[in-house]
This record gives sequence, C-alpha cells and structure tokens, in this order.
Amino acid sequence: MRNRMNVLGLTAFALLTVSCASEVSQEASELTSETLPAWEIDPTWPPTLPNDWILGDIRGMFIDDDDHLWVVHMPSSLTRQEIGAEQDPPIADCCFTAPPVLELDPEGNVLQAWGGPGEGYTWFDQEHGIYLDHNDFIWLGTSNGNHVMKFTREGEHVLTIGEPGIHMGSNDPDHLGGPANFFVEPSTNELFIADGYRNRRVVVYDAATGEYQRHWGAYGRPPDDDYRYEYPVRPDDPPQQYSTLHGIVGSDDGLIYVADRRGNRIQAFRQDGEYLMERFVRPETGGSGTGFSLGLSRDPEQSILYLIDGTNQRVWMLQRDDLEILGRFGRPGRQAGEFIRAHMVVLDSRGYLYTGEAGNGRRMQRFKTK
Repeated sequence: MRNRMNVLGLTAFALLTVSCASEVSQEASELTSETLPAWEIDPTWPPTLPNDWILGDIRGMFIDDDDHLWVVHMPSSLTRQEIGAEQDPPIADCCFTAPPVLELDPEGNVLQAWGGPGEGYTWFDQEHGIYLDHNDFIWLGTSNGNHVMKFTREGEHVLTIGEPGIHMGSNDPDHLGGPANFFVEPSTNELFIADGYRNRRVVVYDAATGEYQRHWGAYGRPPDDDYRYEYPVRPDDPPQQYSTLHGIVGSDDGLIYVADRRGNRIQAFRQDGEYLMERFVRPETGGSGTGFSLGLSRDPEQSILYLIDGTNQRVWMLQRDDLEILGRFGRPGRQAGEFIRAHMVVLDSRGYLYTGEAGNGRRMQRFKTK
C-alpha cells in the first residue's frame, strides 16, 4: 500500500484595490522596507535523502508545531533517467522515487515517508497541497483531479471529499475541481480549500465529517465557470472571477488570504466569505502569473504575508494589514538562492523560510535572516 519509513519597496510594480483594510490587525503598521527581514540562502540544508531517493516537483509544504517540514512531491514528474536505478533492468546506479509524503525534522532528516495507492481510496495522479491540522490529520489534494483526502500523520486513510473522476463545476457542493491547497480553522474545525485548478472558488467543509458548509468566488460572489479571462490583467478593470486559485492561508485573527495565480493577485476575506481587499502583484506578468502560494511570518501579529511567484521567480513580502508590497528577494536561475519554477513557501518558528520548486527546479531550499 505505501512505502513507509517509520528589498526594495516595489509599490510601482503593484496596484491595490482595498476595502475595509482598517479592520485588519494594525499591529504591523511600523513595517518598512528597512525593517524587513533580509534573507540569504542556508547552504547547509537540505541533507541528501536516504535510500538513494529523489524528489519530483515539490507540490506542497507545511511546517507543524514541532518545526517539522511536511512535503508532498509528484513522483510522476520524474524521468526514467532520474530514476534509472528502479528501471527493469536498471539503467543507472541511482536513483529511486521517494514516497510522495515526507516528514523532515528541522535538520532535514527524514522521520517518515508514505503515500501511494492503497485499499479503500484512490491515490492521485498529480499530488498537490499538504496541510497538517490541529487534530494531527494530514490533508492532500490534486491539481488534475477532483478529490481531497484526509490521513492520519502516519498515513492511514480517514476520509475522502469529492469523487475521483467526477467534476460538476464551481457551484456544486459535493464535487471538487483541482483542489490546490488547504487551511483548517481550529476553533470551528472547518476545512477551507483553494479549489482552483478547474473550479474558481474557496469551498468550506466540516473537517470531521466532510459535510459541505459554503463557498465563494472572487470578491465573495458566486463563481462563474463561463467567465472569459482576458490578458494582460488590468487592475483598473479587474477580472471578476478567479483564473487559477492556487494558494490559501488563514491568519490567527480569523482572516483568509488566497492567491489567484494567473490573476496576479491576492484577496483577503473573513471566514464567512466577506470580501475585504486585494492586491495585484506585477499585474502585467503573463504565463503562469505571480500568485502561486502564501506563507505568514511567525511573529505574534503575523505581520508579513509572503507570496511566492513562479513566473518572475521571486518571493514577495507584503504588509498583512493592508497588503502593501514592502520588498522581495530571489531571481531566476539554477544557483543556490535562485529559483526555477518557484512554487511553495513556508516559515518556521526558528526564523527559517523554506521554498519548493516544481518544473525543472524540483528542489527545496532554506533561507535564513542575515
């Protein structure tokens, strides 16, 4: 069933549409480009994986309360040459596909690894997104499928939401369409899904039962799958629907932030779907856009919202209370600290920032403050 081992203030590059921003926490108002963290690559991390394992596209990352890094990658992205040792007959000395889900300690050592087809559930063709909730359950999704699955942290299947192979559109309560990332609110045990590779919405379920609660699209309005997107994105005439809703995080003060990838924007909501504000980041960007995935700083106010941009290959830093862009770091390239297909960003309580790359990048990196 499973393999297991027990800066630069760049406000000229963005345009803002805001409402109700004053209701977001004001504790971050003293942030400036001069007081932002300055990040540099940590060349000591990660260590080599055991068992001659190799990772494919990094499709999800999450930091738990012990500062353990949870990673889901996409084994199907690996080429025969990359996993030459597992061909029959072998065509190279190395390597072998790592199991899809890995838990790493703060030093990068693998504590456990699991995932893959099993009895009673349908595994994914293209894994995407990982989240460990307050009850120690792991949530996983898929970029080309229609279901999410809930597991124990040891890899036992608990629940499936949606139905593999069945897509009914953005307003169907029981079926999904490319669920990309997750957040679970501890006080209500509600699961928020960025259901955005095929659908155009945030959808909410009871995390215990899988029962549908509510959903919304851009600006808190009903999603419309027939809406025609026009490029380039124009903030003065903003798209009224999501393009690829890809990232989602929830803050401690009860707000939901989402990243619309090809829409080149972040939007903020209350948990009931009430729209608060948005920020366009490099709205002229084409291709896959700028709005990939989101992370929150670990200070008590969660004052900085981090956005990883897989087209310009940067990490943007925004003031969370009003989404003002304060700075950025990174550039395209294959050297340490540079990015190819930057895809995921998370932060731990020890002051490290982790990134994951997909496409031709297929690696994790760790950054520390200077």
